[in-house]
Amino acid sequence: MNRQGWRSTASYIALLAGAYVVAVAGAAIFARQLDNFAYDFMFRLYEPKPWRTQSAILAIDGRTLQQFGGMESMRRPLADALRSVAAALPKAVAIDVILADRRPEPEANAALAEALRATPNLVLSSELLSDGWEDPLPEFAAAAALGHVSAQPDKDGITRSIPLQKAAGRVARWALALEAFRLSRGVKQIVESPDDIQVGSTIVPAPRETTRGTNRDGNRPMRIRFVPYNMPEIPRVSVKDLLANPALAGTFAGKVVFVGVTDVTQVHDGLQTPLSPEIQTPGIEIHANAFETLAQGLFITDVGFGWVLLFSLALVAAVGLSFRYLPGWWAYAGGAAVLAAALVTPYLFFVHRLVFSFATPASVAWFGTLAAAAYYHLVVRRNWRIEQAARTRYQQAMQFVTHEMRTPLSAIQGSSELISRYALTEEKRKQIATLINSESKRLARMVEVFLSVERLSAGQMELKRESISVKQMAALCVERAGPLAERKHIAVALEPISEDLVLTGDRELMEYACYNLLTNAIKYSPQRTQVKVSARLHDAHLRIAVEDQGIGMDQKEVKQIFQKFYRTKKAEESGESGTGIGLSIVQQIVEQHGGTIEVTSQPGVGSCFTVVLPAAAPVPESSAAERN
Repeated sequence: MNRQGWRSTASYIALLAGAYVVAVAGAAIFARQLDNFAYDFMFRLYEPKPWRTQSAILAIDGRTLQQFGGMESMRRPLADALRSVAAALPKAVAIDVILADRRPEPEANAALAEALRATPNLVLSSELLSDGWEDPLPEFAAAAALGHVSAQPDKDGITRSIPLQKAAGRVARWALALEAFRLSRGVKQIVESPDDIQVGSTIVPAPRETTRGTNRDGNRPMRIRFVPYNMPEIPRVSVKDLLANPALAGTFAGKVVFVGVTDVTQVHDGLQTPLSPEIQTPGIEIHANAFETLAQGLFITDVGFGWVLLFSLALVAAVGLSFRYLPGWWAYAGGAAVLAAALVTPYLFFVHRLVFSFATPASVAWFGTLAAAAYYHLVVRRNWRIEQAARTRYQQAMQFVTHEMRTPLSAIQGSSELISRYALTEEKRKQIATLINSESKRLARMVEVFLSVERLSAGQMELKRESISVKQMAALCVERAGPLAERKHIAVALEPISEDLVLTGDRELMEYACYNLLTNAIKYSPQRTQVKVSARLHDAHLRIAVEDQGIGMDQKEVKQIFQKFYRTKKAEESGESGTGIGLSIVQQIVEQHGGTIEVTSQPGVGSCFTVVLPAAAPVPESSAAERN
C-alpha cells in the first residue's frame, strides 16, 4: 500500500474511532432510559416456557376491607384466615402488613398473636424508615422471621427489580420474598459472597453494590421474572371468600402464601411492572413474583459493560470493513446487517435471561454506519471524478494527436514516399531529409508539450521557472507560422517589442500557446488580410495580443470558445481542419502561469486574443537557435 493509501486508511480508521467515541458518550446520556424501554418491550415480547407456580396470595381486597370496616378492623378476620391457612399446611407464610402499632382491641391483638404463633415458617414485614426499622410488635414477631418490603421502583416509576437486602446502621434485613424462600427450603442461614448469595443449593446472582469505592451491606438488586401472559396468574383467594368458604384453604396447600392488601385504590400501594406498565400492581404481587423468580431459578442477570463496549467495537469494525471492501449496494447491505445485529442482539441475550445494553450498541451501529457510508460516498465520488478526469484527458490526448500531429506526420509520410518511389538527385534527397528531420523534431516538441500539459492538469508536474524574452518568443512564432501565412497570402506584422519585456515560466509551453493563437488567426482569416502580433507592459502585466481580420465571432460564441471540442459554425464552414481543443490547451497553459486570456471579436470584422501575464525582470537576450 502506498503512502496515499495508508493516509486514506488512517483517516478512515480515525473517523470510525471518532464515531465510536461520540456514540458511546452520546448513548451514556440516554442509556438508562433507552435500555429500560428496550427491556420492558422485550419482557412483553418474549414468553418463556410456562412453569407451575409455587406461591399463592391471600388477598385483603376491596370487598374484604368493605365488609370488615377497613384496615383498622382487620386483625380479627386476619387471625381467623391464618388459622385456615395454617390448617392447609403451607410451606411458608409471608405477611406484607405492618403490625407495629397497638390497637385498642386486646382480644383481636391476642387472637392475631396466637394465630401467628401457630403459622409455620412465618415471615413478617419490616419497613425501613428514615430513623431506622419499623418492626412488628414483640408479641406478633415472637416466632417469626423479619423481611423488608421495599420495592424501590426505577426513576420512571416501574419496578423491575427488588433489593434483596436493606440495611440501617448495623441492622440488615433480607427481602420478604427471600426470607419466605429460605424458610420454604428449610435453610437456616443465607451464605453471602461479594457476587452472589446462596440459599441451600440455590445460588442467586445478586452482587453487592459498591458506592463511592466502598462496599456497603445493602441492596443486592435482583431482577424479577414476572409471571408471563402465557400461563395462569398466581392463585389468589380473598380473606372474605376464605372466611365464607374455609374449603378454599386447599389452594394454599404446599404453597408459599403471601398475605397483603391488593386494593391499591385504598392503601395507595400500587406499583408498575415491565409486564403491565399501565396497570397498578399491588406490592404483595411484586413479592410473590420475586419469590417465583427465586423458586424457579429464573434469574435475569446483567452483562458487564465491558462486554458491551467490546461488542460495540466489533460492530463499528464490521461496518467499517463492509464499506471498505464490499462493492456498491453490498456495502450498504453490510451496514444494514450490522444495524440489525445491534438491534437483535439484546433480544437474543434476553431469551437466555441476560440483559445486554441496547442503547450503546444501537448508537454505535448508527453512528458508525453513517460515518462509514458518508466516507464511502465521498471516496467513491472522488474516485469517480478522478476516473472521469483520466478518461477525459485520454480522449483529449487522442484528439490532440489528430489535431496537432497531422501536419508533421503528413510531411514525413509524403517525403518518405518521394524518397522510396522516385530516383531523386542527391541535392533533392538532402532537402527531403532535412525536411523529415525538421518535422520529426517538431513532432517531438508537440509530444513533449502535450505530455507537459497533461501532467500540469493532473497536478503531477511543476512549471519550469525560466526567464523568457517576449520579443524573441514572438519572433520565433512568427517565423514558424510564415509558410502557412504565405500559402494564404496573409501578411503577419510583428510590431516592435521592447527588449525589457520578460515573463517567467515554461518556455516550450508558452511558445506553444502563442504559436497556436497565431496559427488560428491565420487559418480563420481570408486571403490577403493581415494578422498583427504585439506586446506591451500595462499595470505590471504583459499583454501579448494576436489580432486578425478574420471571420470573427458573436458574444455567445466568445463565451464558449474555450470549451473543449467547441467550434463555431463559421469555423466548421471554413473547411479548415480542427477539433476544438487547441484553445482549451492554450487556456490551461496560460492559467498555469497565473494569467488570463481576453477576447474581443465581431463577426466579419475579426478577433483579438490577448494573453495577460505577470511581468518579470528583464534578462539578457538569447537566440532561438540556442534553445533548439
